Amino acid sequence: MDWVTALPPGGDKSYNAYPFIADRYSKTPIFLPCHKDDTAMDTALLIWNRVISHTGLLRNIIIDRDPKFTSALCTNLYKLLGTELSFSTASH
Repeated sequence: MDWVTALPPGGDKSYNAYPFIADRYSKTPIFLPCHKDDTAMDTALLIWNRVISHTGLLRNIIIDRDPKFTSALCTNLYKLLGTELSFSTASH
C-alpha cells in the first residue's frame, strides 16, 4: 500500500490523494480516491468499504507510513472486523 499525494483536487468531493493497493492475487491495482488529510480511521473505512467488502480479507499489507499511522490503521481495521486486538509486552 502506498499513497499518491499532492494531486490537484478532482471529482465532486475534490479528492487530492489516492492510496494504491496492489492485489497480488489478481495482479490488479486498486486506486481509492481520498483526501491527503484523511485519518487512519477514514483510511480503514475506505479499505473496508472498497476493498475488503469485495475481495475479502487481505493476506498481508505492506505500508510505508509512519508507525503511529500504521498502528492506528490496523487497530481501526480490527475494530471494523469486530476483533479485539490485544498487544502483548515482553513481560506478560
